[in-house]
Amino acid sequence: MSLPDETLRKILVQIQQTAIQSQRAHSITTQQTSVKERERRILHLTIEEIGAIKEDVNLYKGVGKMFMMVPRKEMETQLKTQEKELSDDIISLNKKAKYLEKQFNDSQSQLRDIFHHAPRQ
Repeated sequence: MSLPDETLRKILVQIQQTAIQSQRAHSITTQQTSVKERERRILHLTIEEIGAIKEDVNLYKGVGKMFMMVPRKEMETQLKTQEKELSDDIISLNKKAKYLEKQFNDSQSQLRDIFHHAPRQ
């Protein structure tokens, strides 16, 4: 059972496009993950630094071009919330990256199968 050349060509183009799109999306997801990881590390270091200073030291938060004094508990809560959100984002981006990698590998194997089983001319 052989497919017409035009149909086979359309299938090959579609599989190649899927592979290319998956590879591009995977690289973008990887970049986003590394940015989020960096932000999370910075937040974690900030939380550690705040924990190391005395309780009676005033803490200030940047708001536009000015700084506002913020209670210590509120600052710690905000930073921990941001860190948790970033961790959740990283987890979801890693899942997305695995899915895209699987999709790319599936497309590559489909192409290999097609060319392996293609009749020699």
